[in-house]
Amino acid sequence: LYETYAQLKQRYMDTVEVLRLAVDAKDEYTRGHSDRVVDLSLEIGRDLGFSEGELEELRVAGLFHDIGKIGTADDILLKAESLTKEEYEQIKRHPTKGAMILSAVSMFESIVPVIRHHHERWDGAGYPDGLAGKDIELNARIIAVADAFDAMMSDRQYRSHLSFDDATEQLREGAGTQFDPAVVGCFLALIEKNPGVLDSIRR
Repeated sequence: LYETYAQLKQRYMDTVEVLRLAVDAKDEYTRGHSDRVVDLSLEIGRDLGFSEGELEELRVAGLFHDIGKIGTADDILLKAESLTKEEYEQIKRHPTKGAMILSAVSMFESIVPVIRHHHERWDGAGYPDGLAGKDIELNARIIAVADAFDAMMSDRQYRSHLSFDDATEQLREGAGTQFDPAVVGCFLALIEKNPGVLDSIRR
């Protein structure tokens, strides 16, 4: 029984790794982004008192939050100029595409809603379902903060990264509208107490 469990766990980890590499291979400019989102999300989860099982679920959701971009055309995903409205609408479909991809694998059933909802907003103005407040899964609210912060601190085809001060200020301004204010408060307090948690994303 133990050997069977070990084999199943290894297959699970192999599946996670293959899919993670597929996401990173899609877009060279965001390579490593998912790993950094995981690192930041886990720091928040630990600070919120998550159990080991809850942290593992958050870790896998963080790795896969952008997997739906596999279904986005390269000429849109890798475009060096600002996106048109129509192109942005294509990008906005990646949460639903990601949820659809992962729903085909039973072991990922519990994280499918997190993948679908990590671009929902606290004020209900997000996508794809217009959820608001605590109707959005906690893991999705955590990943939303980590995702936005890493994106702001990263160079993209169409812009340079923001400074640390500008990125944290944008999180503060978005607390209560775009982001769960409690998660933002937790994250900002965490990096103030322990700046070393940002080592993985510093340039």
